[in-house]
Amino acid sequence: MKLITATVALTAALLASAGLARAEGELNIYNWGNYTSPEMIKKFEDQYKVKVTITDYDSNDTALAKVRQGGSGFDMVVPSQNYIPIWISEGLLLETDPAKMENFKNVAKEWVDPDFDPGRKYTVPWAMGTVGTVVNTDVYKGDINTWAIIFDTPDELKGKVNVVPEMNDVIDAAVLYNGGTKCTGDLTILKKVRDTLVKAKPNWVAMEYGTIEKMGSGDFSASSDWNGSAFRQRLKNPAIHYGYPKEGFVDWSDNLAVLKDAKNVENAKLFQNFMMDPENAGMNSGFHRYANGIAGSDAFMPADMKGAPEIDVPKEFAARGVPSKTCPPEVQELYTRIWTELQK
Repeated sequence: MKLITATVALTAALLASAGLARAEGELNIYNWGNYTSPEMIKKFEDQYKVKVTITDYDSNDTALAKVRQGGSGFDMVVPSQNYIPIWISEGLLLETDPAKMENFKNVAKEWVDPDFDPGRKYTVPWAMGTVGTVVNTDVYKGDINTWAIIFDTPDELKGKVNVVPEMNDVIDAAVLYNGGTKCTGDLTILKKVRDTLVKAKPNWVAMEYGTIEKMGSGDFSASSDWNGSAFRQRLKNPAIHYGYPKEGFVDWSDNLAVLKDAKNVENAKLFQNFMMDPENAGMNSGFHRYANGIAGSDAFMPADMKGAPEIDVPKEFAARGVPSKTCPPEVQELYTRIWTELQK
């Protein structure tokens, strides 16, 4: 009996050291809506005997405000890279040291040491993409590679345009459209931005997140949007195309982090490591239709993602990309003031 007990104990220790330990309990993830593969979650639940609950949010600001209140009950969150320094500086994230986890070796080189989380002390890659325009080309035959679709709407699209109401995305687009640079504090530019948005709004039919369904069904004919969403829209209606505005567009990433007050820390760490496995990251991308920062994951993605113009930025447009970054607090305050006025 002693020999058997020792063998079982040794086996368990080896599994744990290899990152294959069986876990039990719960994991509560707070994430963007329609952004988590049910198949991938089931695989994690079956592998670790952990019950996963997903709660949706619709914007970075919504998520941040909820967690700031305390007592959210969530273990994990998926902020965009320009918000992560805010989460870190406010002490809302737990330092889990993903760089020391077994599967960190799979993180693509360009995502190993990002400026928004130096040394990957808190986060692991979830998805990455761009912000651009989406247009039903059966309705509009002109140039879709311009923010004029949103801010100087062609007659064919007036009353048919949606704007996805992620504050920084919308204001960044208007800044670029007016010749400014992301996070500018130039009051002359920001006044133009304010005027542009206020003038444009009457030509919009909505400011909603549900673009996959409503662009696909024809309720909207154009929208500002994220590239993975545009990909899913095209699968519903091949007349829908994604534009890379000539004035510039933002490149972004979302990243998986553990909350400082998480109740299920070890399960959260297991999930971070799990998401750095190429097969799991590829399965997730196959659902949300964005690329991710895990090397080798493309081998596990659907074939239709390879070379898709929404996923792989065409070479002629690549130089237009502007990396997402955290704006200084004083600039963010100006953005908020513009956004508040736009909501009136």
